[in-house]
Amino acid sequence: MDITIGHTPDADDAFMFYGMLSGKVTSPLFNVKHIVEDIETLNKRAVTHDLDVTAVSAHACAYLKDYTILRSGGSFGKGYGPIVVSKQEISIEKLRGSKIAIPGKLTSAFLLLELMIGKFDYVEMKFSDIPDAVASGQVDAGLVIHEGQITYEQKGLTKLLDVGSWWRDSTGGLPVPLGVNVMSNHFGIETIKKFDEFFRESIIYGMARPNDALDYAMQYGRGQSKDLIDQFVRMYVNDVTIEMGVLGEQAIRNLFQFGIEKGLVPEFELRIA
Repeated sequence: MDITIGHTPDADDAFMFYGMLSGKVTSPLFNVKHIVEDIETLNKRAVTHDLDVTAVSAHACAYLKDYTILRSGGSFGKGYGPIVVSKQEISIEKLRGSKIAIPGKLTSAFLLLELMIGKFDYVEMKFSDIPDAVASGQVDAGLVIHEGQITYEQKGLTKLLDVGSWWRDSTGGLPVPLGVNVMSNHFGIETIKKFDEFFRESIIYGMARPNDALDYAMQYGRGQSKDLIDQFVRMYVNDVTIEMGVLGEQAIRNLFQFGIEKGLVPEFELRIA
């Protein structure tokens, strides 16, 4: 069957899909067509049920209808995750009243920061523009994801908050639930599980051939060095990516439990394959 997959131009996503999209890992059941969009665009396309399978922020799942979360392909940080940066030190109290750039209201980073510090003033912008916006003084601080978590010091910026460390300490060490992949319920649970297995094979294939998978991911590297891309991939492609397991599933459930308790997300039915 033909299915359309959405994934981001982020190295960890490309690394996971390397086996599948390079044709090295095949399935007699699925003929795959893929599109590449930034994560917030994919979040919004999933809200309108525009894709068969897509990467989304875990946060976005609270607003999706008729999708099931796959057990493979998740981006979970182990003690690390989004950070808040600025040009100088700012207290949390002052930060709440400052203008913070965020990479999208549906991103998990946004929900996690709200859980950490409460409601705050923000402006949405493309994630890759946030460090420069902070450095230029366009905003007071920025919620940084992806490679910006590694390169922010090159812009002369200071780390104010480490959201990943806060989550680890607040949950007794659960991984930070950032990105997941979802599949339309229209396919039925048996087909969803078969695709999940196909995707898992692709991830395992790439992890067994990291140099080849990194070379593939470099086409989406946004001009970053291979060493930096390697560092970023190693942060977010791990054993929980292959299979979220009990800890990954509990992390997702905790994220929404906390969000519902604080009135930050609506109550909804969470579906995990």
